[in-house]
Amino acid sequence: MRLALHTLCLLFLFSSCKTPEARRPISIKSGSFISESINRNKELAAREEARIQKIINEDSTNNYITSETGFWYFYTKKDTISTTTPQFGDIVTFDYNVKDLGGTVIYSQQELNTITYRIDKEELFLGLREGLKLMKQGEMVTFLFPSYQAYGYYGDDNKIGTNIPLIAEVTLNTITKESTTEN
Repeated sequence: MRLALHTLCLLFLFSSCKTPEARRPISIKSGSFISESINRNKELAAREEARIQKIINEDSTNNYITSETGFWYFYTKKDTISTTTPQFGDIVTFDYNVKDLGGTVIYSQQELNTITYRIDKEELFLGLREGLKLMKQGEMVTFLFPSYQAYGYYGDDNKIGTNIPLIAEVTLNTITKESTTEN
């Protein structure tokens, strides 16, 4: 009886000590979520750009320019003499207002006050950051930004919602070159 009990224990011990076996995944992810997200974003961008193109086509009084970074703009007041535009680190002051593509004011110039901004060293939405670099002191420019150049998916957590293309009317007041000698 004792021998049978030992044999049974040894048999149990050997059978319970086998090599670990890899577990199979419950579901296999194929990357389809990323592909679907890319397609949704492309469709959204195409719809927004079509709306902006419609505005441009219906506006025969202004000469629109397409930027290299994906927005459109026209000059209300252009300086043809100066060649000075803001560069990295320069301090600019500007006034602007923000509208939706229907022309409804979201933020007025009075609400926003005059903004002082250090080029590429402070937070500002992408389109406006790039647009300011195209301007000269005293110029007035109207920018049309698709949502990915404005506040994108998140909005501004206040008046601008998700994926809202914007019109910004900007006046660049001053450009102060970054000093080359810092103490």
